[in-house]
Amino acid sequence: MEEQDDFLMEDFDFNYDEIIAYIRVNLPQELKDRFTDDQLTYIIDTIDDYYIDSDIINSEPDEEGYVTVDLEKLADYIVKEAAKDEIGTFEPEEILLVVQAEMDFEESQIPE
Repeated sequence: MEEQDDFLMEDFDFNYDEIIAYIRVNLPQELKDRFTDDQLTYIIDTIDDYYIDSDIINSEPDEEGYVTVDLEKLADYIVKEAAKDEIGTFEPEEILLVVQAEMDFEESQIPE
């Protein structure tokens, strides 16, 4: 598990402030104040946990270099974990928007 965590940290230089600012700008107006910075940080970390727990990290990419992620399963995972860890009660639809914004941010960081 530690090796996979190191792998994630090497591939992505996490700057939570940047990611959170990007997410906030890209959320619909009614959700911009729905999440605290701590909750968004938790969600970002839980996305990585999902990739590790579901073994997506070891999945083979398609011809274009992409790995398919079931966003509904990911959102459900985050909702469940956040409730279990008493971070907050969220709707999967809200989390999907956060996940999409986080994924868009990560994609924007890939050099062309």
